[in-house]
Amino acid sequence: MAITRDLIIDGEHVPAASGKTTGDINPYTGATYATVAAAGTEDVTRAVDAAAAALERWSATSPTARARIFLKAADLLEERTDHGVQLMAREVGGVRPWAEFNLALAGNILRSAAAATTAPQGEVLATDLPGKYSLAVRRPYGVVAALSPWNAPFILGIRAIAVPLAVGNTVVLKPSEEAPLACGLFLADALLDAGLPAGVLNVITNAREDAADVVSTLISDERVRCVNFTGSTAVGRTIGTLAAQNLKPAVLELGGKNSLVVLKDADLDYAVQAATFGAFMNAGQICMSVDRVIVDRGICEEFTTRFAQKVAALPTGDPTDTGTVIGPQVNQRSADRQYGLIDDAVAKGATVRTGGRKLEHALVPATVLTDITEDMRIFDEEIFGSATTVHPVDGPGEAVALANKTRYGLTAGVISENLQEGLEVAQRLHTGIAHVNDQPVQDEPMAPFGGIQNSGYGKFGGQAGINSFTELRWITVQQRGHAQYPF
Repeated sequence: MAITRDLIIDGEHVPAASGKTTGDINPYTGATYATVAAAGTEDVTRAVDAAAAALERWSATSPTARARIFLKAADLLEERTDHGVQLMAREVGGVRPWAEFNLALAGNILRSAAAATTAPQGEVLATDLPGKYSLAVRRPYGVVAALSPWNAPFILGIRAIAVPLAVGNTVVLKPSEEAPLACGLFLADALLDAGLPAGVLNVITNAREDAADVVSTLISDERVRCVNFTGSTAVGRTIGTLAAQNLKPAVLELGGKNSLVVLKDADLDYAVQAATFGAFMNAGQICMSVDRVIVDRGICEEFTTRFAQKVAALPTGDPTDTGTVIGPQVNQRSADRQYGLIDDAVAKGATVRTGGRKLEHALVPATVLTDITEDMRIFDEEIFGSATTVHPVDGPGEAVALANKTRYGLTAGVISENLQEGLEVAQRLHTGIAHVNDQPVQDEPMAPFGGIQNSGYGKFGGQAGINSFTELRWITVQQRGHAQYPF
């Protein structure tokens, strides 16, 4: 049965004003999985109208009432796990373990957001002024524009809206054209079914060709006071520029060229397990995925042999099959781009240790490349797919230098049984996140998540996330006597 979905504006399911729709394509079969309303600029304004009208009442809603909604929505997501698994398989090619992880973490993000409703809203400041009560107070920005990506749709879709809503903002959510259901409408359904008032969260889906106009209209609306975006660095640069031109703060979580550093004292079996998960979970379509495995030369060949053997055995194919580990890329364009990176590297001297062969159904086999040189595109470009590279180095210093030789700075992992050396290496890496004795693909709702350099700026998660979606005000009260003036 075909799925048809409208926009969600002011709590109502409504078609686009123009009547336009767009197809949502199953990447494995190439067939249309769903048809969604394709918003235009008029619909964006309608959504902002609704969010602005709901703002005062929502921001005045008690913390306990807000928390109750988030906790109920978290339970609803868990109850809808089977539906979510089917949705991710058919909309973005996600395999069951990845979909289940997405739903579980999305639920926990909502529970963390429930806790954020009762977080301290400011502090009492010291003052030199007699009789003065001086306060630093946090308050919601107002209407927040949220742009969510397709690759971890439940996690990153709910992350884009949960804390902004929890601290009293209202939101207009524009989900990715690749996953309008999973990273938009499915999540909004749970929140609305949990009792979120009309207008507090509005969802506008769109056709790819209308994206620039939809995003520009949304961010340029002067009632929108804050922006968050998770996605590619190229698009993030445009979003950040548009926000800055309109004098609005933005949280941008962008791409990465992430390294897993394997030092000489590493447990090789563990390092192989960590590298395989870090490089190939969700067929490598995670901003935190391992693009570079940097290995001490003394153990590199043994590591690479074991790694290639394990990777070669990963089941690849239909994401609806329960045994599949490597599902399709999100579309054929993405698969072709990755094959282009692999072909370029091989033409310039790289060795394919496993994978590399071309498959159908937007599939890219899990691929391991060695003998990488700086003239290859894969050395600098984010892979964001089912391939990784292995680099031998002489010692920790050379490992750090190679890991830092990138414009990106999202996350990294360091594997070593020598924890002191592992921590020293992690501290020298130019990334917003680093994990000692683990791989980079990790997230927790209470942790500050975000990168540096071309991986973006601002943080999601925990107190850092609360700070990102509230503005700080200074308020004083002359509580004793009257202030004295010189004239």
